Amino acid sequence: MARQTPNAAPVNEVHRNHASSQRDKANDFINLGEIVATLLEYKWLILAITAFALAVGAFIALVATPIYRADAMLQVEDKGRAKGGIAALRDVEAVLGDSTSVSAELEILRSRMILGRVVERLNLTIVAQPRHFPIIGSALARRHAGNGEPAEPLLGFSSYAWGGERITMQSLEVAPELVGSPLTLVVQDDKQFQLFDEDDQLLAQGPVGVPVNGERASLFVAELVARAGTRFDVARLSQAEAIATLRENLEVRERARQSNVIEVAFTNPDREQASTILGEVLNAYVRQNVEYRSAEAESTLTFLEAQLPELKNQLDTAEAAYNSYRQNRGSIDLTMETQTMLSSIVKVDNDIVVLQQKRDELRQRFTSEHPQVQAVDSQIARLRSLRSTLDKDVSRLPDTQQTALRLHRDVEVSTALYTNLLNSAQQLRVARAGTVGDVRIIDSAVTARLPIAPRKALIVLLAGVLGGLTSLGVVWAIRALRVVVEDPETIERELSLPVYATVPESKAEEEVDRRIRRGKGSGELLAVTHPDDAAVESLRSLRTTLHFALLGAHRGSVLITGPAPGVGKSFVSKNLGAVLAQSGKRVVIVDADLRKGHIHKEFALPRNGGVSEFITNGLPLESVVHQTEVEGLSIVTTGQIPPNPSELLMHERFGLLLQELEAQCDVLIVDAPPVLAVSDAAIIGRLTGATLLVARAGRHPIGELEQAVKRLEQGGVNAKGFVFNGLDMQRQRHRFGYQGYQYQYKYSA
Repeated sequence: MARQTPNAAPVNEVHRNHASSQRDKANDFINLGEIVATLLEYKWLILAITAFALAVGAFIALVATPIYRADAMLQVEDKGRAKGGIAALRDVEAVLGDSTSVSAELEILRSRMILGRVVERLNLTIVAQPRHFPIIGSALARRHAGNGEPAEPLLGFSSYAWGGERITMQSLEVAPELVGSPLTLVVQDDKQFQLFDEDDQLLAQGPVGVPVNGERASLFVAELVARAGTRFDVARLSQAEAIATLRENLEVRERARQSNVIEVAFTNPDREQASTILGEVLNAYVRQNVEYRSAEAESTLTFLEAQLPELKNQLDTAEAAYNSYRQNRGSIDLTMETQTMLSSIVKVDNDIVVLQQKRDELRQRFTSEHPQVQAVDSQIARLRSLRSTLDKDVSRLPDTQQTALRLHRDVEVSTALYTNLLNSAQQLRVARAGTVGDVRIIDSAVTARLPIAPRKALIVLLAGVLGGLTSLGVVWAIRALRVVVEDPETIERELSLPVYATVPESKAEEEVDRRIRRGKGSGELLAVTHPDDAAVESLRSLRTTLHFALLGAHRGSVLITGPAPGVGKSFVSKNLGAVLAQSGKRVVIVDADLRKGHIHKEFALPRNGGVSEFITNGLPLESVVHQTEVEGLSIVTTGQIPPNPSELLMHERFGLLLQELEAQCDVLIVDAPPVLAVSDAAIIGRLTGATLLVARAGRHPIGELEQAVKRLEQGGVNAKGFVFNGLDMQRQRHRFGYQGYQYQYKYSA
């Protein structure tokens, strides 16, 4: 097997500087590899948040109240037509007027005039519904199928309705201050009930089916099906509030431009009530349209009926005067010329009267400056001019002929006017009775079988999208707040200390740790059980570079510590010792972590008979050095955990222990407690030849590593460099590409 080994030579430094320069240039752009690596690092967090969001979305979709939609269709005629098949009524069709525009009809459908009638007819000012358990109560009640019987309460919440409850309240009158306020109706035994205000003050109480009167409220409950103790939410709305609620759920629009077809829709949680309310809206609208179309005919008919008695009196007076004159003068025969003149005068007078009536009708709608009124005035003026001419012709007749002509004219004119007005009035009565309006219902109100909301699939989809975005935001926040060292070059750049080895994450070691935590296995050495693991290969590279770390040192011992617990210093110590021993070196590992040392577990050795006993009990060196299964590797355990570890390490016998061990081995490895946790590492470091700090990828801010180095320097110990542990090579490949990361050394056959 060919092995690539690192060295401290300038060539390797040039390689690292070149790679650093390349990555610095790449940082000027969006590093997609870094993004992918971050997402993979936090994939379980992203999946957990997204799954939680999906679960919440599915829950909302299941418990949300379904909304049903009822729709209908209307047609607006271009012009109102008198119906009934009577051709003689066509001449009064103009009295009924043209239809209004579709936009006006849309506004009429939304008006208080129409919706107010619906509210009054359906009694929508009264709201009474069962009180359900928060969030899930309504969903459970909808799924109840109990053959008309109320469901049993869940978990003892008997005051809530759980399905099957019904109430029909036909009337509810409350004091003005209670209008719009929430009230509570509580079911009692024997079909009794009590009504309370929002302050739990009793307003009324009584039986079902009987009008109940109280000081501030009176009501009539026609039907009540519920368990005793069940509560109902009740309210008496003002008409304005009920109309506003109705208008919010009403949708009115023209189906297509200039189609004169109106689509009307209404949404409601109650499927049956949706079609009922919409049907009543249509009926109210059609009724008002018919009433409006017959209103103009009614106005004209009223005017004619007021004129008929007066014309009848005029006719009776004219006939009496003419008959009296004939009786006094005897029979008077009119000449042919006089009869012709009489016909002309009667026609002109009739035309003047008709035009005057038309002008009076127009003046009810228009001012005197309106073109139609002025046109009638000009016609009346021409007829009056013609009448004056005829009067001059009459003045040339004999007196007897003039008087007879005048009286006969009055009779003819009055008779013609009275007859015409009587016929017009009768025609208008028939037209009013046959008015059907200019709108008709094409499609009656029908509610769809399935609800239009909530759209469950869309809710779940949006929840998943929002969950994914939220998880990305959380990851971004974590990355923004956690400024930690991700690669060894940061240490070299910021602290000017070399990184002697980069140890990648080991799945095998993680599995061993899990078995130990579960109590299903004993300690194992990765260097023994998995000698080809990438982490072991990196420790072999550390075996080579360790030679340079000890150059110039007056001792042959190495202190391995870390800035904080959990960075893998003991893992590095024991496996480095095994790798050195496998190369033919005599190696001794001293577990100097007298607080939480556990290296003895990995070698299945007892804790007692170690450092503590050598110092306090004066045990000989042979008694504290334990040979392991790895040839050439020995262990000195912590011994009994002392109450004063720092004082024990400062004892002269601890220094003597290290000196004697250095004399008996090639490499002495001392595993010490974390630097920033206690001062033990600084005490031990003064007694060893070199000190290496173990840092874990993604664990430390650069300031923490800098503080650890300073803490050692304050104790008189100079750190030689770092071992970078736990590097995620998969993440690094995503970050930097497959360029052969400088700290990874692979073996190939």
